[in-house]
Amino acid sequence: MNDADEFAHFRQRLLALQKQLLDLEETGSEAGKTVELDQARVGRLSRMDALLGQAMSQAMNQRRQIELQKIEAALQRIESGEYGYCISCEEPIARARLEHDPAVPLCISCASAAEQD
Repeated sequence: MNDADEFAHFRQRLLALQKQLLDLEETGSEAGKTVELDQARVGRLSRMDALLGQAMSQAMNQRRQIELQKIEAALQRIESGEYGYCISCEEPIARARLEHDPAVPLCISCASAAEQD
């Protein structure tokens, strides 16, 4: 994949995804804050619910950070001209796969093999 229009298309998609994730990170930061365990003010079930919400928020934040790292790596591959090629076998990644997830670093064969390991 060395067509400048395709690079521009995927770069645009990656930047839009990055912006969405960063916007979500700002709105979700409140839910991940430390849960206050003041038993006089909050009942046990409410505290448990708050702790569950905090754990879910922290897990979502971790997934968001991983996705942001994948997007940044894909943007770097675009800049170096290596975008669209599998980082494992160096074969082209199917355009449909890139359309589905423009940050994907592996072709379908290598991704399947990695999941089985």
